[in-house]
Amino acid sequence: MDIIKSIEHEQLKNKVPVLGVGNTVKVHVRIKEGNRERIQVFEGIIIKKQGGGVNETFTVRRISYGVGVEKTFLVHSPLVEKVELVRVGKARRAKLFYLRDRVGKASKTKEKLGARIENKEITLKEEMVEEAPVAEEAVAVEENVTANEEVAQVVEAPVEETVVAPEEAAAIETTEVVAEEVVDTVKEEPVSEVTEAPATEETKTEE
Repeated sequence: MDIIKSIEHEQLKNKVPVLGVGNTVKVHVRIKEGNRERIQVFEGIIIKKQGGGVNETFTVRRISYGVGVEKTFLVHSPLVEKVELVRVGKARRAKLFYLRDRVGKASKTKEKLGARIENKEITLKEEMVEEAPVAEEAVAVEENVTANEEVAQVVEAPVEETVVAPEEAAAIETTEVVAEEVVDTVKEEPVSEVTEAPATEETKTEE
């Protein structure tokens, strides 16, 4: 029995609308026509509720072109998109089968004056399964961000050291030019001395 209950618990909806017998509601139902899917609205009075758990159902009755039409919907069916409350009615019975024998205004329940029209829902189970992966994803994202920041710092560090301002670049170029000129002058001086020395010796010998 525990296995059956666990399987049924998985099929339950997280939130279920509050349904009151005698209320006029609009039931939004998904209908498949070939490959297309659309939502059809069925408006009527809830005449009974029965069952429990996955098998819980409610029956809605309306009069269409003078003919009474009743439809029974599963509360936890995935085809029932939502149930919208239109009118709060007075009911002193659990099942309003006497409305089947009535015509015109008598086939409707009296409206509760001053009643608030609110679409209330009951939370049967919380969405705990979906929160865990979200937290794991957040942690993973934070780790990726920190790793990216560290990589960016490692990449940016040498770039900042090699950056040279235009004024400094000009100063470096001028120093290189001055150094080249000094080297040229130093090389030219000993060559001139060497050429002049033998000239003086020859003049002495000639004398």
